[in-house]
Amino acid sequence: MRFPLRPGVVRPPLCHIAATRRLLSTTPRFYDDTSKTKTKIEPPQKNPMSRGKLKAMLAATVDPRQKNSFKGRRPSQINHGKGHKPRMRWESKNAGKGRHAMFRQTVFNRFEGVLQKFSKSSVSVTGVGEEELDKQAALFMDVLEKAFIMAEQNVTQRDRNPLFWNLRDAFILKDVKGLSNELQYSFQSFLIRQRFSKGLEESHKRLLDFRFPYEWFPATRTMQRTIHLHVGPTNSGKTYRALKALENSKRGVYAGPLRLLANEVYQRLQAKGLPCALMTGEEVRIPQDTDTYFTSCTVEMIPVNEPYDVAVIDEIQMIADPDRGSGWTTALLGVMAKEVHLCGEERTVKLIQSICAAIGDECIVHRYERLSPLETMSEAIDEDYNRLEKGDAIVAFSRMNLHALKTTIEKHTGRRCAIIYGSLPPEVRVQQAALFNDPNNDYDFIVASDAIGMGLNLEIRRVILDSVTKYDGNQNRHLTYPELKQIGGRAGRYRTARQATEADSGADDGRKVGYVTTMARQDLKNVHRAFRSNVDDIDCAYVTPPAAAVERFSTYFPKDTPLSFILMRIRELASVSKNFRLGIAPDKLEIADAIQHIPLTIYDRLTLCHLPVWQRAENSMDVLRALATIISENGRGDLLSIKEIPLEFLDIDLRNFKGTPIDYLHKLESLHVAINQYVWLSYRFSGMFRDQALAFHVRSLVEQKLVDTLERLDFTQSDLQSIRTNKRLMAQSQKNSRKVLGEGDLKDIEQEMDDPPLDQDEHWEPHQTSEEVAATASAP
Repeated sequence: MRFPLRPGVVRPPLCHIAATRRLLSTTPRFYDDTSKTKTKIEPPQKNPMSRGKLKAMLAATVDPRQKNSFKGRRPSQINHGKGHKPRMRWESKNAGKGRHAMFRQTVFNRFEGVLQKFSKSSVSVTGVGEEELDKQAALFMDVLEKAFIMAEQNVTQRDRNPLFWNLRDAFILKDVKGLSNELQYSFQSFLIRQRFSKGLEESHKRLLDFRFPYEWFPATRTMQRTIHLHVGPTNSGKTYRALKALENSKRGVYAGPLRLLANEVYQRLQAKGLPCALMTGEEVRIPQDTDTYFTSCTVEMIPVNEPYDVAVIDEIQMIADPDRGSGWTTALLGVMAKEVHLCGEERTVKLIQSICAAIGDECIVHRYERLSPLETMSEAIDEDYNRLEKGDAIVAFSRMNLHALKTTIEKHTGRRCAIIYGSLPPEVRVQQAALFNDPNNDYDFIVASDAIGMGLNLEIRRVILDSVTKYDGNQNRHLTYPELKQIGGRAGRYRTARQATEADSGADDGRKVGYVTTMARQDLKNVHRAFRSNVDDIDCAYVTPPAAAVERFSTYFPKDTPLSFILMRIRELASVSKNFRLGIAPDKLEIADAIQHIPLTIYDRLTLCHLPVWQRAENSMDVLRALATIISENGRGDLLSIKEIPLEFLDIDLRNFKGTPIDYLHKLESLHVAINQYVWLSYRFSGMFRDQALAFHVRSLVEQKLVDTLERLDFTQSDLQSIRTNKRLMAQSQKNSRKVLGEGDLKDIEQEMDDPPLDQDEHWEPHQTSEEVAATASAP
């Protein structure tokens, strides 16, 4: 049934509409309006593609689940509509034309799936019938078509062709899943836009004026700050100089990208007799015997309402990261410190200077050169572990790979290998680092995650990349050139944390040459290319909409409007200046959708959107909904009473487990994620989640069991080779899928387009000598 609306009342948004539209053909088509003022849209004419090539191209983009749905379909079977309903025109003659033809076809196929997701109940509740939905869907397809015609004319900028830009960006970040979500939100926005008056939309835009995000921190704007920007390559001493300024102050704060770094600075200050608090999302330690202390934290946890003498913000180049960059922007704009020391790469200078000029803060740039030379080697290890030398660090990108490497190296060399990665307990990480840094034992090697690229202090002589691909939470991809430079640049460490706690002698302990290479020969070319390349300057900082603005904007919509739609609507209407870009992470939208049916305030929903959720973990969304329900009901979140948290996994023994060891490992990891979520919420809803001490104990048990299990897994050299090959093929597949965007259209994938095929680099030789590469890498 339909609900009648009073005159002047805005219709609620179409958030989950039924799949009432018939399946469309997989052949490219255009949508036209049969009204009196219809306009025929024709794309640029180019040489048509052969039928066989077109068929092969389309087969790669069609969802296999939909293939049977298109059998036997003819143009005459497609709904042409009646009256003013737009009708679909069969335009197979235009198929496959232009740079974006494959991407266009993928978009239309995915939109077909989006329409199928909409439920009939939503259609009736919102007062939209099947004919209206059919009409709006066809009109939206017209808009899609116009966006692609503009793209073929090289109009792909965000301000001039926002729909195409958003679809392309979603596809880059999260592949077809992200593309489907973006299409859903875009269609919802298209529907709701027609139900708001022009005056109301202008009111929305005034509310969403985010051109001056530094005005969100009025107390900080009353201060005259001095910004010290320390830039240079890795191993240049820039962070060391900033930390010395922090130590010489009366009260200061350090903000870094990782818990490992926050913990390292915390221990460094403690070792020097300086009282220090540790604040991360999953751990808070506050000194009990004093009210004046330093703070070491992850960047998202930096206090912006406390006065400091000195603030150090590490890895400032991450201000341009779409997912986490807003944390660095908030820290830079909001921290109340007389001196703010930023440490990072040269490519941030112009952006930081521009932001400081707009704020009125003084900006002083300090440039550094490497304290030791760096060389990229002309030969890879070729998986010959007997070629490893004391001081080698092997970098891998998954917990399983790290333990497999540790076991294999110790088996082949007869020497010990330390291990460091993020989820190890802090005490274990410190112990492992000390074992590796101590020259008087048999711990000759270390396997570590890419955390070492963020500045973890280790005495590394040579960095060996186990792979140049990694899973970034969304997909397997190639490491970017800045990432390769940052990780490889850790070779030849000049000063370690152990040395930093001793009295400064002012003398150099000898210039150490650092070396960079790879485990596999086919990966070495990427490393050489990275150290030869010049990286573009960062041109924008990411910001997220303030919670207060989201809460106020939500009052324009019905109470049950999904938060994900509100956030996407904000992204569409908000205005930002050239130095900033509005970022709303896709993961936050997925979390918002997962808990939409639970009655929560907007503020609580926004808080839960920041919850660390690993969506691949078993029952991860069930745990999320259970925790959200406790908050909604203001209930008691006793750890043992939350049945969705699989505590029974602790009682499972690997020897009695019915399944593979990898399955057992995944169960432990899913429990670890669930416990971390409980701990995270215990700091924000302490009155509900009160079993924090028990959660800490359970987490330590899980971590110990994880380590024991990983060490007991028996990996062979062929297993490691298989893992590397599979990841390389997956990254190559992702690279190929991105070509549907149009070759040469994206700077983000230029690097990947240049990567050599897997079977064409066996006889590759470097184009530069190691000395030339070192000179390039050491240039200021």
